[in-house]
Amino acid sequence: MTHSAWQDGWCLDAEKCESPNFGPRPAQANIDLIVVHAISLPPGQYGGHAVQQLFTNTLPWDSHPYYQSIRGLQVSSHFFIERTGKLWQFVSCNERAWHAGDSYYRGRPNCNDDSIGIELEGLDGDAFEAMQYTSLAALCSTLARHFPIAHIAGHEHIAPGRKKDPGHGFDWDLLKKNVAWPSQYFPEV
Repeated sequence: MTHSAWQDGWCLDAEKCESPNFGPRPAQANIDLIVVHAISLPPGQYGGHAVQQLFTNTLPWDSHPYYQSIRGLQVSSHFFIERTGKLWQFVSCNERAWHAGDSYYRGRPNCNDDSIGIELEGLDGDAFEAMQYTSLAALCSTLARHFPIAHIAGHEHIAPGRKKDPGHGFDWDLLKKNVAWPSQYFPEV
């Protein structure tokens, strides 16, 4: 699987679903970090389009009790990978998606400024599917051809104590093997 077709920060191999939740990157931004997240809506339920609805501010807040706890939340990620490996894109990688929140990594705060966020359909602590790792590795390789990627971390690494995803169910060793990047690119796990 490859994700090589690219235009203006958009991966043309991804299903495009534009989010209004983004902004400009600071002029000095050096896009060198990939942040891996896990999300499912409602938590632990897979399939459907609730994640896409959340990122486009169209989630029907009254359709599930859990949604009341996130009502009005305006977030986005650059990418979302379903359990089947299907790739979605919500924000151009040239723009600043709203995925990291209060964060700090590799000596810099505000990771949204210079990172690319990739959400995996899943729940922190649960295992992820083989097709997700295949799609993620292909996407990471594509991103490294367009940006000076030098770091990849989980949300748990950039916001420790506040976030736990992708969690202990994520196989960092498998991702290392699949992308064949130096160990220093990855968090110590």
